[in-house]
Amino acid sequence: MKAALGALGVAIGALIATEAVMQPTAGDRVTFVLIFGGAALLAATAARWLGRRTARLRSIRTTVQVMSLATTALVVLVILAAANLMFLSPHDLRVVLIALLMAAGLGIVLSTSMADTLNEDLERLRTTVQEVGAGDLTARVSTSRPDELGDLARTFDAMTDRLSEATAARERAEAARKTLLASLSHDLRTPLTAMRVAVEALEDGLAPEPDRYLRSLSKDVDALSRLVDDLFLLSKIEADKLELAVEPVDVAELVDEAIEAMQPVADRSRVRLRLERSGETLVRGGPVELGRVVRNLLDNAIRFAPAGSLVDVSVGRDNGHVSVSVADDGPGFPPAFRSDAVREFSRADEARVRSHGGAGLGLAIVQGLVAAHGGSLRLGTGPGGLVTFALPADTPG
Repeated sequence: MKAALGALGVAIGALIATEAVMQPTAGDRVTFVLIFGGAALLAATAARWLGRRTARLRSIRTTVQVMSLATTALVVLVILAAANLMFLSPHDLRVVLIALLMAAGLGIVLSTSMADTLNEDLERLRTTVQEVGAGDLTARVSTSRPDELGDLARTFDAMTDRLSEATAARERAEAARKTLLASLSHDLRTPLTAMRVAVEALEDGLAPEPDRYLRSLSKDVDALSRLVDDLFLLSKIEADKLELAVEPVDVAELVDEAIEAMQPVADRSRVRLRLERSGETLVRGGPVELGRVVRNLLDNAIRFAPAGSLVDVSVGRDNGHVSVSVADDGPGFPPAFRSDAVREFSRADEARVRSHGGAGLGLAIVQGLVAAHGGSLRLGTGPGGLVTFALPADTPG
């Protein structure tokens, strides 16, 4: 339908131009109507017929050549009809025909060259689609064409980028799941094995000091309880189901209470704790959760600080935020490990962390709780261990 309307519009335009330029007689006008009308009808019919046939061709190059030949043939017919109307001599008519045939040949050469360029880009697109379909997510079309084919290629490349990112995320999630299962099975197996041995010794009457065995069982039960509690808390954080009882909290007082609670642990490790505070340190948050953040950081610092060293805790306010820094003289965070330190069950040195205890959940919980309060967590570059978290300060009134 579009081709027929277009051909009719061209014929009407040609008739109007003829009237304006030539001012033909009534007889010539009828002849022009017949020629231009016939050409328009032929063009509409050819467009409809060729449109169906070329859709079955297997090559863009062949399609372009067929359309070029059809266009040239239509032009030749129209010009020959007009030349015949002009009563050209046989000699002049032959010259016109030869020129038209030459133009047709040149048109075919030009259209073939253009079709080759188009075909190359289509072939590149086809090959890239096959490579991506076969699993090579690094393949890209990378074309600079500004036309519709270029838009299609760029859209496909963008889709492949997203697919590659989604695949990488899935692989990271799978690796994290495997690490989680391996770490969890190890952290459960160790106390369970010790508990089984202790129970069997008590049942068989082979425990020389039953009270010591019972204390060991109690210690392992506590360790398992802490692990389960940590996992439950972490699952709530990751599921965004953490419920905070928000109220004004003086962070400096909270840190002071945490230091007092952790002092026996520090004494056993022969580590000193020191608090430095400055400015107003009021925030809005959950006191229980923020206390857990501080105790986790103190526990990590005491665990890795050398005997006889000092763990420095500083609390202050700066640029609308209350910050807490915990520094120790331990080994700190290796540069390659720093980006993974807040991931659950992450350990910089498996052997060292196993000897110091801990399931590798502390910093993951700290990160989640701080983020739930709208704060941020930063790991220092050393020397020693340094962890700082900042929370939005509460403005009285």
